[in-house]
Amino acid sequence: MSATHVLALVLLWCGAAALLLAAAALAVLPTPYGRLHALAPATGLGVPLVCLGLAVDAGAGRAAVKLLVVGALTAVSGPVTTVVVGRTMIRTGAAPGPGAGTEPEGEPPA
Repeated sequence: MSATHVLALVLLWCGAAALLLAAAALAVLPTPYGRLHALAPATGLGVPLVCLGLAVDAGAGRAAVKLLVVGALTAVSGPVTTVVVGRTMIRTGAAPGPGAGTEPEGEPPA
């Protein structure tokens, strides 16, 4: 087994682990913001690592460049999409806004 193949396997396993942990957190977290936060490692770390591992395994060439572009675009667009979805949730009332759930000052809890 060559060193590039071992590196590709390590990158693939790390990416798959990040994706599986994000999926487990998505299933466990109760709030919409928590679930949205759980997706950050998947788009920022998991998919780029998988694409990088596949690019290393593919070797030099067009396939590797395409995989690297897909990984880079996912890493850049994932956080942007997360922010847009979070803001849309606030605007539409699908989730409580910042500071929701806290009691106003001066009033005792009901």
